[in-house]
Amino acid sequence: MKIKNICCIGAGYVGGPTMAVIAQKCPAIKVTVVDINEQRIAAWNDEDLSKLPVYEPGLDEIVAQARGKNLFFSTQVDEAIAAADMIFISVNTPTKTYGKGKGMAADLKYIELCARQIARVATSDKIVVEKSTLPVRTASAIKSILDNTGNGSSVKFQILSNPEFLAEGTAVSDLLNPDRVLIGGDNTTDAGKEAIEALVSVYGQWVPQERILTTNVWSSELSKLTANAFLAQRVSSINAMSELCEKTEADVNEVARAIGMDSRIGAKFLKASVGFGGSCFQKDILNLVYIAKTYGLNEVADYWEQVILMNDHQKRRFAHNIISTLFNTVSGKKIAFLGWAFKKDTNDTRESAAIYVADELLNEQAQIAVYDPKVQTQQMYTDLDYLNTRPSAANQAGLTVHQNPYEACKDAHAIAILTEWDEFKTYDWQKIYDQMQKPAFIFDGRGILNLEELEKIGFVCYQIGSSAKQL
Repeated sequence: MKIKNICCIGAGYVGGPTMAVIAQKCPAIKVTVVDINEQRIAAWNDEDLSKLPVYEPGLDEIVAQARGKNLFFSTQVDEAIAAADMIFISVNTPTKTYGKGKGMAADLKYIELCARQIARVATSDKIVVEKSTLPVRTASAIKSILDNTGNGSSVKFQILSNPEFLAEGTAVSDLLNPDRVLIGGDNTTDAGKEAIEALVSVYGQWVPQERILTTNVWSSELSKLTANAFLAQRVSSINAMSELCEKTEADVNEVARAIGMDSRIGAKFLKASVGFGGSCFQKDILNLVYIAKTYGLNEVADYWEQVILMNDHQKRRFAHNIISTLFNTVSGKKIAFLGWAFKKDTNDTRESAAIYVADELLNEQAQIAVYDPKVQTQQMYTDLDYLNTRPSAANQAGLTVHQNPYEACKDAHAIAILTEWDEFKTYDWQKIYDQMQKPAFIFDGRGILNLEELEKIGFVCYQIGSSAKQL
């Protein structure tokens, strides 16, 4: 089956960049990204490419090349579904905040709504591709909805799982040169095999065949959760060692370098920090925990849940270090945050460590001044309001946002590095020191600054996992 028309439901962090690259690499395929959020679609269509709703290095160039040719962004969802040969579902699957599985299970209400809409609109056979991160065996639920609603037996559906393995900040390069593309489908029937090959042919226009892995649907769904769980486990493991390093005069960076040279372990994801964030790790691990519990595998669930508990502990520990170092009180003191996004080269703030550190400090009545080169002011307030530990007005009174890092740091008692933006390394730190309260403290939660040089200026420095820099 040759794919001529693709529709993607969801214009967020996954759907937008993925479809932009597919459109650029497959000029013979019409790609339409749809979303009910009119403001988001307007941003994707804005002539000013700096206003794209997703910031990823290189994405603006990809969009500029394909948009208006074979890449389109629209709110006309039904029309795009009806015209498509292949439909990607790329909507949000947040952790449930209500009912059974609250706090752990994935909330699949948007997935079900998509499936019902596809079933209602479709008048021709469709290949439906799961792009969202989903619990194992979700495909069977989607298949049931599609086969038993809408036009019934007159329309045939094939369900594929095609999880994304994108790292925010490098999403474009990850899409252009992926480690692997995973496609799961029904490999026991001719129709299922044909659907798998149809998607393989799309990616095959720029991805080498040896990097395209095909499996059954269940293996594909579970592989996504497992991959993120393993990566998050490494982060929590090295963060657990960072606390021990601080107590034993070891240096976590030296420990990480030593064990990372072991070929069986490798060096990736062994960077100690204030904690992991983003849309995937915590959500996917909690989902894995919930799945394990539903099967009665309590020891398995407890094992993976500890990864989350360690991550939460690291964020609290960082905040408490700030409080204890500033003479056990931050009430009325100005703390400058450099960075709010959960990592550099993205404007995504979901589960960012900065949110939780800020929450702890605001509860101690600190005044927080934030500078982040890509995150908008309203997003920061929304992040704090979502935690619901204080009234919205209190969050806005306690946190101010600055467009200039020097202004954010002026008269501050301490600076906390919460995102590893490269530009932080290039600042005139002498100038920053001169305009701060004394003693001037730096808490480097991302391990990106040269603390020896900063201490020569006069800063008192703390970096996670290094007892030599203890306060």
